[in-house]
Amino acid sequence: MKTALILSGGGARGAYQVGVLKAIAELFPETHINPFQIVCGTSAGSINAAKIATEADQFHQAVLGLETIWSNLRSEDIHQVGLTDILKSLLKIILSFFHSGIAKGKPLSLFNNRPLYYLLKRSIDMTKLNKMLHEQHIHALCISALGYASGQNIGFYQGQPDIQAWKSARRIGASTILEHKHLMASSALPAIFPAVHINREFFGDGALRQSAPLSAALHLGADKLLVIGVSGNLKKAPARVKAENSPSIAQVLGNLLNSAFIDSLEEDIQMLQRFNRFADGLTVEKQQELKVRPVDVLVIKPSLDFEQLAGRFTHHLPRSMRFLLSIIGANRKGGGSSLASYILFEKEFCKALIDCGYHDALAQAEQLRQFVGVCDI
Repeated sequence: MKTALILSGGGARGAYQVGVLKAIAELFPETHINPFQIVCGTSAGSINAAKIATEADQFHQAVLGLETIWSNLRSEDIHQVGLTDILKSLLKIILSFFHSGIAKGKPLSLFNNRPLYYLLKRSIDMTKLNKMLHEQHIHALCISALGYASGQNIGFYQGQPDIQAWKSARRIGASTILEHKHLMASSALPAIFPAVHINREFFGDGALRQSAPLSAALHLGADKLLVIGVSGNLKKAPARVKAENSPSIAQVLGNLLNSAFIDSLEEDIQMLQRFNRFADGLTVEKQQELKVRPVDVLVIKPSLDFEQLAGRFTHHLPRSMRFLLSIIGANRKGGGSSLASYILFEKEFCKALIDCGYHDALAQAEQLRQFVGVCDI
């Protein structure tokens, strides 16, 4: 039995996952081996996934390392925050209009996230992954990214030799030696951070066109899935109110990011749950004949509304970013607070998300103890 850890995307919202992992680490003694044999990460979740996988022999230390990173984070650790830098990026975007929308030189983006690359190089030793695999501490690590030219969502994975690559209309599993560039590509929020060139194609955020976020883990051999989401499981839909003005740019971008990071994951979970009900209704013989089997899934989702929470911390952003967010309507008046929750890489906000994840996980402590156990590689 192999348990997979699914870490979805969401920019700064990825701090929530660290709180959940912190609680899981506390539920088991430090001598407990890595509870996740398969780790799959998308966008910011790819960074957390890589840290867990490359230090799979020291799960508690890996989680502590993640908490240290996110608890001390500032926007300047992720991207350049100077007003001049942002204005240069905006000017480059405008100039691209005169070249069929194509930028000369580096890919188009609102922010230059070179600082993130140096942070990853300091914090995650990707060369250790091969050692973790060789010593059987982990079965596979998978990082998802979108190929802008092909429109295909690629699951870049590094794992045990018996894993078979997969291919469907829009999803491909490609065996490779994972590097920091794969993390940069997977976490390249569309239009916000630049695309990354890998092999012959430019890649962006792995949540884009990821119609089945759980499929990679199943292809890699997972029997159980622990999914950590980044959106609250609201009991009722938000009230519809009369709109007085057209949507702001920030409101449009926020909804696009929500669609990419949240909707497909929730729909895939619902699909798996329906499949499980179907499989449970079959006899063992029929399951074997049809080659189907139920897959246990446990989902940890935020109890807080991250959009409302972000509104309490936007004043911690650098002045240049506050100015930028204000002019595109990323505030309560403009209805674009959702966008702010994705790019609020400030330790005060991240600590609040970590605390939320920690308490949400402890609220399901008994389920986690039963679900996360010692499994075979």
